[in-house]
Amino acid sequence: MSSMNPVHTYQFSFPTPIFFGAGVRSQIAEHLRKNGIKRPLIVTDRGVAVLPLYSEMRASLNEAGLQTEGFTGIWGNPVKSQVTEGVKAFKAHRADAVIGLGGGAALDAAKAIALMATHSGDLFDYEDDQPGARAIDGEIPYWIAVPTTSGTGSEVGRSAVISDDETHLKKIIFSPKLLAKAVFADPALTLELPAKITASTGMDALTHCVEAYLAKGYHPICDGIALEGIRLAAKSLTRSVTHPADLEARSDMMMSSMMGAIAFQKGLGLTHSCAHALSTVADLHHGLANGIMIDHALKHNITAVPERFETMARMIGLEKPSAAAFFTWLQTLKAEIGIPSRLSEVGIKKDQIEALSKIAILDGCHQNNPRACTQEDFLGIYHEAF
Repeated sequence: MSSMNPVHTYQFSFPTPIFFGAGVRSQIAEHLRKNGIKRPLIVTDRGVAVLPLYSEMRASLNEAGLQTEGFTGIWGNPVKSQVTEGVKAFKAHRADAVIGLGGGAALDAAKAIALMATHSGDLFDYEDDQPGARAIDGEIPYWIAVPTTSGTGSEVGRSAVISDDETHLKKIIFSPKLLAKAVFADPALTLELPAKITASTGMDALTHCVEAYLAKGYHPICDGIALEGIRLAAKSLTRSVTHPADLEARSDMMMSSMMGAIAFQKGLGLTHSCAHALSTVADLHHGLANGIMIDHALKHNITAVPERFETMARMIGLEKPSAAAFFTWLQTLKAEIGIPSRLSEVGIKKDQIEALSKIAILDGCHQNNPRACTQEDFLGIYHEAF
């Protein structure tokens, strides 16, 4: 009997039911009722809470016989104390479900509130990959995601990124149990987004797709999704900023955002490590940080995977596809949508670069980068981006 050659085996897992299209939010009440929900808590941020879409959603759910309560105490990068207050609101309402309504901050907070509604101890006891981390082994309340931005893709993610109140260090809580039971992705909810937010969240979506495609490891499913996400963003990001009422462009960007978040279960890379440090040190918006850093950081990877840059350039229709052409396109895109090209333009000081590099090297994202990255490399990248 001949011996078999050893083979590599892989496990793939993909998320959650998604209802997509303009106006799809009108189906939420019926969906919740069908699943036995009576008392949902709507978790959203301060910005969304003052918009008509929040009061309209509460009114429509109440008219359908649901008893809603709102928790609107999310702002900035979400921190643990906000989650703690949300859990109090969940219990005070005797809620049986969570509706996350908003951008990545609100959706990550909604996941963490749902988790801690039924799990004991401290939220950070459940931090991913920490020695002695507690298992997420209890049932989590039914929760649905209703994104209002096209950036993080948190609605299809299985992790919540919550910061420490004191240090502002981001902690990742991860479990397939954190996946939403359903996503209602209604691009009409993004029509009123200001141009700056459309641009920075759109760059977040694009960065997810690009870094997922470049990430090392074998995952052709994620690679295919990432490439299509890049194509959609290349087609529609500028238009969604310059023609905000264009529903087709808004739909493309909402889909690109979800595709990026699905694809990055393969991994991300050094751009995200740079951006996470900028959020920690300077409280810079995550999408804006990615947008500023993407071209500066990713040049580090050209020698490792030149053919992947060429494939991305071909995917977005560049005439002479190459890494150089891809970076020229990125810089032009940033200029078109108003993303600064340099860190100095957003108030970063040169004397912060040392601290930024120390935090970036500790961030886990660059472990999946196709080329290894040292603290010296991060120093050089930040200086080049300054």
